[in-house]
Amino acid sequence: MAQRTVLVVLFDQVQSLDVTGPVEVFAGAERHTPGTYRVVTASPAGAPVRTSSGLTVVPDGPLADAPEADTLVVPGGHGTRAPDPGLTDWLRAHGPRARRLVSVCTGAVLLARAGMLDGRRATTHWAYCDRLAREHPAVDVDPDPIYVRDGRVATSAGVTSGIDLALALVEEDLGRDTALTVARHLVVFLRRPGNQAQFSAQLAAQTACREPLRELQQWITEHPGADLGVDALAARAGLSPRHFARAFRAETGTTPGRFVDRTRLEHARRLLEDTGDGVGQVARASGYGTPEAMRRAFVKILGTSPAEYRRRFRPAPAP
Repeated sequence: MAQRTVLVVLFDQVQSLDVTGPVEVFAGAERHTPGTYRVVTASPAGAPVRTSSGLTVVPDGPLADAPEADTLVVPGGHGTRAPDPGLTDWLRAHGPRARRLVSVCTGAVLLARAGMLDGRRATTHWAYCDRLAREHPAVDVDPDPIYVRDGRVATSAGVTSGIDLALALVEEDLGRDTALTVARHLVVFLRRPGNQAQFSAQLAAQTACREPLRELQQWITEHPGADLGVDALAARAGLSPRHFARAFRAETGTTPGRFVDRTRLEHARRLLEDTGDGVGQVARASGYGTPEAMRRAFVKILGTSPAEYRRRFRPAPAP
């Protein structure tokens, strides 16, 4: 197996975890399976860069002398707000040469400026998705997933999602066992699928201002198997169904049905990941009623069946 070069681009005001997260994953895979990855860092002039948190990182050299990359990683950070034009030009010239082009957080902004995301589906940190879509209308921006794969280009959301994406790439290259070993060493879980939402249902929705609606949100998350139809929820909130639906959306930014759907999906995922309950039992406990109803929800939102989700994302038993 030929050693793969992972080239990580550095620049002033880069987000340090966007750099060190993927680097630790690929370096860990190299320690586990020597000869698989060579990690190289480079800045535009080869000079040390100061990260947004104040750390100074010394690159291996300048971009002009960097080796051809199998995987080119572009991190994000405050430095993407007014990037060096030379860096954009370098990405435009060298991005197409890499087998895989990867961004972390607002690194997607740099790729978009270089034209690398035109016509592709991509994501970035939730706080910058609107900006990316507004400034680069040729990019199909999806604000929900923690990472998106579109052919040879992969983009990830904020900071720690770069670790999830790097683990997925290691699993693709070297198999699940190596990726799981690296994940255990880093004390992270090898189980977050790329299309898992950046936020839980509770965080994705705004917290309602009115106390009855705020308490109802919490009650829904604690009782996913209950009757969570609009009429039942409206009665619990002491409102008419029409008034309830309108007020819930106005105060949370989402409909009652969408909030319930996300809550049930999260509950089912946790049971599949953390328990040995059968699929039928999980479906009932999560409010789906039948395994088939749960399967349809999983396929629609996560692109996989509950059984396959459990197989892929439930941690292996400790030896």
